[in-house]
Amino acid sequence: MASFSFLSLLTLSLLFSAIHMSRQQPLESFEQESVYQVLDSINSQIPWRTLFPDDLCLSAPHGIFCDYFEDLNGVVSAHIVELNFGFVSDYNPNPPCTPDSALSPLLFTSFPRLAKLFFYKCFNGSTRVNLPGFDPNPNLISSLKELVFIENPSLVGPLSGILRNFTNLERAVLSGNGFYGEIPDGVAELSQLVELTVSRNELSGRVPDSISNLKNLRILDLSHNEFYGLIPKSVSELTQLLKLDLSWNSFNGSIPESLKNLKSLHLLDLSFNRFTNSGIPLFLSEFESLREVYLSGNNLGGVIPEIWHGLRSLLGIGLSGNGLLGKIPSSMGIFLSNASYIGLNDNMLEGTLPEELNLLENVNELNLKNNRLSGRVPFSAKFSAKIGSKLKLEGNPDLCIEEGLMGSKNLGHLKVCDKPSILNPVLLVNSGDSISSTYSVSKYFGWYFSMGLLGMLVWFY
Repeated sequence: MASFSFLSLLTLSLLFSAIHMSRQQPLESFEQESVYQVLDSINSQIPWRTLFPDDLCLSAPHGIFCDYFEDLNGVVSAHIVELNFGFVSDYNPNPPCTPDSALSPLLFTSFPRLAKLFFYKCFNGSTRVNLPGFDPNPNLISSLKELVFIENPSLVGPLSGILRNFTNLERAVLSGNGFYGEIPDGVAELSQLVELTVSRNELSGRVPDSISNLKNLRILDLSHNEFYGLIPKSVSELTQLLKLDLSWNSFNGSIPESLKNLKSLHLLDLSFNRFTNSGIPLFLSEFESLREVYLSGNNLGGVIPEIWHGLRSLLGIGLSGNGLLGKIPSSMGIFLSNASYIGLNDNMLEGTLPEELNLLENVNELNLKNNRLSGRVPFSAKFSAKIGSKLKLEGNPDLCIEEGLMGSKNLGHLKVCDKPSILNPVLLVNSGDSISSTYSVSKYFGWYFSMGLLGMLVWFY
């Protein structure tokens, strides 16, 4: 009986599949021809039509994907939904590009169901490839969800020429290209956007206030451009952000306290801008979810504040090149036991290194170079061996190490600490000045010892 039921279900399943397949149509000839023309524009050296003569929804190069859509009448049609170009790896052998690759406008006009467009290292030769002018297919405006152009420095054009009004766009990753101009105000219409990454382009201007409309944004990366001015309050209204990277720009003024609204942040990178004289923000202590914070290269000034008790989840801290003064707080060693990277180099920190830094059991790099630190290096031989060359103490001429660490490769450049000169209490007692001698002993051996010695002297005399 069980066998009969299984065979019946299998027969019904095959019947329904046959009916479904009978209603499917092959890829429309117009889309098929458009794919061939796009492939030729990317790499004309490969005979695409000969290698893939059949329906591209059944047999296509890796990176070309179809899907089937059913209309209100139950008619199923096939359409291209993903176009991926540029060899990534053996696991992602997308159609390879050539030095004379071109960007065909057909990409934006011929595929009404396209959901993902991906280019990786396709336009990186000496010849500039201009972004073509195009009026996107009306259906593409609502179908496109991922727009990814990575490491295409020869592809040039205004950002507004590629970042169009794609109303359902979720990811715009346009990194390492030749896009220029400002962030268009129309970005506010991309209300479904989850990631906006436009790093390493030639963008400039101010961040538009309209960016606050991107309420679903989780990642905002504007790094390595030429943006300037104050960080607008509109950025602080993106309360769902997990990553905010504004590094390597020309933002100025103070780091705004309104950023404390971004309670969900995992990564905050404001390094290498022109923030000045505002100190390390105290509101950082409120970011309990923060994993990485980088503020290097801003000349913030001030001392390192006692904020680390609320930042126990930090994995990376970069505060180098900020003109920081004072001592390294011992609380950094106590509360940052999860940190793998701490950079405090190129400041004006002084005083001795706190013993508590030995508690940084997960640290892989500790950079304290080029400060004014002094005294004995408190790190154990085990700690020093674990970090190796990533324990960086150069540029602190007043630091010294114990003789036992002389064999350490990464500490061998430091001088050996002078041995403390042990005072002889017998000589002090015989000096003829019992009060003066006892005071000297007190300074070296402690108050309790000296008081006991004083009592012995009184009893003796």
